[in-house]
Amino acid sequence: MDFIAGAIGGGLSTAVGYPLDTVKVRIQTENHYRGFWHCVQETYRTEKVVLTNPSEVAKVRMQTQRNPHPSITHQPVSEPKYRGSLHCLKVIIKEEGLRGLYKGCSALLCRDCSASAVYFLSYSVLCDWLTPDTRNKPGFLVVLLSGGFAGVLAWGFATPMDVIKSRMQTDESEQHKYKGLVHCVRESVRKEGAKVLFKGLGLNCVRAFPVNMVVFVTYEGVLRFTEHYINKK
Repeated sequence: MDFIAGAIGGGLSTAVGYPLDTVKVRIQTENHYRGFWHCVQETYRTEKVVLTNPSEVAKVRMQTQRNPHPSITHQPVSEPKYRGSLHCLKVIIKEEGLRGLYKGCSALLCRDCSASAVYFLSYSVLCDWLTPDTRNKPGFLVVLLSGGFAGVLAWGFATPMDVIKSRMQTDESEQHKYKGLVHCVRESVRKEGAKVLFKGLGLNCVRAFPVNMVVFVTYEGVLRFTEHYINKK
């Protein structure tokens, strides 16, 4: 039941957070956006749609790919480099080999290890703190608030490595800007200052609150429903 509840919660959280994730990746990897709303407007104006992708590398590549909409340009639009999820993966393997699919893996590992530790610890602490002693389980409002704030805290720790991950994953075969995690950090900070490591922090936090509210309230809801159903038998 834990697996089913987690899968449903995770799926819903992806649907809620994906559009903001696209904007976040573009702000982190490109310098011509003046802010959040400028990025949203430009993305919508030129492309109209946001594509989904199961692979982190392919997702980031497709999020940063430019596909001007014919109604905007009034000119024939050239075929995009990546035509879909599977095509994107095939192109990456063809041009960069299998290791191309694992670009940014070190940054992703650092990001997820630190974020997960903060995420689950803060959720547990907040639930215990906000739940009255007279109750065995936290109420749904407590779950919503605890999940939302846990997500915000986790992304506060995760954003620097998230920036580096996005930059390493958009570094295509013809570019070779970054030799690895340390080199990417050094070059990014050298060119743009330490503040570059916190690009998208505000957006990450705004996205994290509703996404993680959905994750935990769905998880708890499915678990409680199944427990109630099993106990009635």
